[in-house]
Amino acid sequence: MTAISLKQIKKLYGTVPVIHGVDIDIASGEFLVLVGPSGCGKSTLLRMIAGLEEISAGELKIGDKVVNALPPSDRDIAMVFQDYALYPHMSVEENMAFGLKMRSESLSEIDRRVTGAADVLKLQDYLERRPGQLSGGQRQRVAMGRAIVRRPKAFLFDEPLSNLDAALRVEMRLEIAKLHRRMKATTVYVTHDQVEAMTLADRIVVMNAGEVEQIGHPLDLYGKPASLFVARFIGSPTMNTFPVSVVESAGNNIIVELPAGRTTIKSQNGLSEAARTITFGIRPEDLTVCDAGQAWFSGEMVVVERLGSQTFGYLDAGTEKLITVEFPRTAEVQVGDRISVKGDSSNVHLFDSEKGQRINFIKRRIVRSDLPQRVPQTAKQCGAG
Repeated sequence: MTAISLKQIKKLYGTVPVIHGVDIDIASGEFLVLVGPSGCGKSTLLRMIAGLEEISAGELKIGDKVVNALPPSDRDIAMVFQDYALYPHMSVEENMAFGLKMRSESLSEIDRRVTGAADVLKLQDYLERRPGQLSGGQRQRVAMGRAIVRRPKAFLFDEPLSNLDAALRVEMRLEIAKLHRRMKATTVYVTHDQVEAMTLADRIVVMNAGEVEQIGHPLDLYGKPASLFVARFIGSPTMNTFPVSVVESAGNNIIVELPAGRTTIKSQNGLSEAARTITFGIRPEDLTVCDAGQAWFSGEMVVVERLGSQTFGYLDAGTEKLITVEFPRTAEVQVGDRISVKGDSSNVHLFDSEKGQRINFIKRRIVRSDLPQRVPQTAKQCGAG
């Protein structure tokens, strides 16, 4: 197992900077996911680790060795691409063995490694087939097998599941997770899918426009996003965010005006007198139906999504965007219902509207008896209809 260190890594295309001084330390055996929207620089960063893109500035170390000037073949890493990159005229066995033959491994060692990888990836029955005779998921397993047999210092995955359908993505996500637990190899994985990031990663790096927005464990990013960008990117459905006016800021208490009421939020540092408008955030699962007199938001339910295990409603409460509310799957809420909802102030996220950065606040310790009740079975049962 090998650690990877990136210090002030920069990338310029001509005079145009696309990666702006990235610092990441990847522990030996860690599964690190680079996530962000298209064009944020995550694949470019991965390709610089692989040696497929030149590093314009900064230092890249794999293990104890600076590898900035090393060609890809000398970095002892294996990369799995989005498009599989298999040789169509070769069998599965030949594809998996090709890299070892180029390294002049003995035939017995090649056979042992290919057989072992095929057993791990359940490819024993497909070794004689060619890629054109395989499904997308099987081809991706072959690409993974080709990487495994090399026993590299690190694995790099560049959006490996993007070409698969939804069911295959779930299946392959499980295969990759099991593979990492078994091999415990240092892994850097690029995706634009935050669900993949949340389910696979030991830590996530959220990237935006060539910069790192936040690095942390999945639930840390979900529960305490450092910026509006992270808050809106991590989570499905996304966090409800909208600007609010500050009614009063006295000491550590911030009173904000919401569409249907006011609430007081505890802040570690309070607010400056100049900060009168901030961005308020709350996740859909942290809102519950309530009486109209207690409401933070009231309005008409305009869309209801029933997903089987969950139900999401979209409330027109007079904000810039519809308010998303998570209901129990058996909730009888319907389009056209008048609904009132509120949350607990300890679950509120506050952000500086201008800079987009999180405003730290004190989260009270919640004991079991304090936990808010989940949404009642129907909106009308709670007096909101």
